[in-house]
Amino acid sequence: MWFVARLIVAVLLALVIGAGSAYLAINSLSGDAVVINGPWTTSLATGGVKADQYTRAYVALTGLLALNKDETIYFGANKDSAGEALDGHCTYRMEGSDPDARWWSITLYGADNFLIPNAANRFSISKNSVTRTADGAFVIRLSSVEETGNWIATAPDGFQITLRLYNPGPTVKENPGAAPLPSIVKEACT
Repeated sequence: MWFVARLIVAVLLALVIGAGSAYLAINSLSGDAVVINGPWTTSLATGGVKADQYTRAYVALTGLLALNKDETIYFGANKDSAGEALDGHCTYRMEGSDPDARWWSITLYGADNFLIPNAANRFSISKNSVTRTADGAFVIRLSSVEETGNWIATAPDGFQITLRLYNPGPTVKENPGAAPLPSIVKEACT
């Protein structure tokens, strides 16, 4: 009887540990191809033949399509430039200038990996839609309260940011970890 009870406990423990580790592996990028650049993270294996099963599962859960790194590099952020987790009850300021790419976009997604519903139907800002300062830089506001200008809606239950660089230039391809990317600064929380 003790043997059967211990066997059941061992099997349940193995299932919990196995499922938990698989969940963690799939819901975060890992491996040799992962590059960190400030608050931004990317996997250079995304969309390529060298993507392992965890990277492929991550893409399947968080995106509908992934191109290879020569066509598009996808940077994601779930924390700000100070290393704190993004909070939907806070307002953030993204500052930067055009990344080295033919075209780029910044999109916010809710905790469910879908676009965040908002009255303005504004889900992203791109190279063609961003308003720049006189020196070519831009400031994008991220908050749950609609603003004029460069603004994208956040979600109170959490959000993540995706920066897509289409046809990345040589500085990004050669060293994505050192490429100049926008900063994400927390301004205030409610």
